[in-house]
Amino acid sequence: MLAAGSRTQEGRCALAGMGRLSSRHGRLDTVKARPADQLLLIEVAGLDATIRAADHARRNPAQTARVNELMAQRQAQSAILTTLLGDRDDARAEIARLESDVELVDARVARDQERLASTSNVKEAQGLEHELASLASRKSALEDAELELMERLETADAAVAEQEAIIAATNDEGARVSAEGKAAVAAATASWEAATRDRAAVAAQVPAELLGLYDRLAARGVGAGLLRRRTCEGCHMVLSGTDLQTLRQAADDDVVMCPECGAILVRSDETGL
Repeated sequence: MLAAGSRTQEGRCALAGMGRLSSRHGRLDTVKARPADQLLLIEVAGLDATIRAADHARRNPAQTARVNELMAQRQAQSAILTTLLGDRDDARAEIARLESDVELVDARVARDQERLASTSNVKEAQGLEHELASLASRKSALEDAELELMERLETADAAVAEQEAIIAATNDEGARVSAEGKAAVAAATASWEAATRDRAAVAAQVPAELLGLYDRLAARGVGAGLLRRRTCEGCHMVLSGTDLQTLRQAADDDVVMCPECGAILVRSDETGL
């Protein structure tokens, strides 16, 4: 474990300057950069943040969750509609069967009435009259059952229409949300492309050594942060008095690092030193 004094000294070394390790001499060479060039890193960092946010937005539009919910709803609603359609089809099939039975009864009645009109046999006539009475009762029962089924069919038709309206509303919302998602992806893609172009243009103005250091730091966390009112805007930590005193001793073209997050600390008129 490092002693407290060693940690303080290490932090001061980091603040005094961060650079590259020289393999020839085995020492840490300090990176130097004009203040104006260091300020460009803040613009690069801002564009990098925009690029990351835009890339996330175009890959994960906010509408995706709702679209998935609507798809699940549509699947469940379609299952209900299938059941309702089955009920309606059953009612229609039963009505068709009853209508067929009524037609058979009517045909039998017509035949028996014709036979009754032409017979002179009393016993046969009585038998036909009895059968006609039975057929009349049978037809009445069939018609009553048909009326009940017609009411059932009417209810089934209404249920199907209602469920179809629900599905139509789900489809409409799905189409609207999908369109919003596509628009959001298009906007995020345009933002990503613009920020990528701007980043390349700004980065081209930054000295290669400084940009390389920034890129290495940004690859593992915060690359650069503006020091404003004694606070590193890369990690939003307030620097201690000792760290601030070390910064006051650094030259304007020294590239200094935040002792908290390791980002390049970019100083400006708002630094507060």
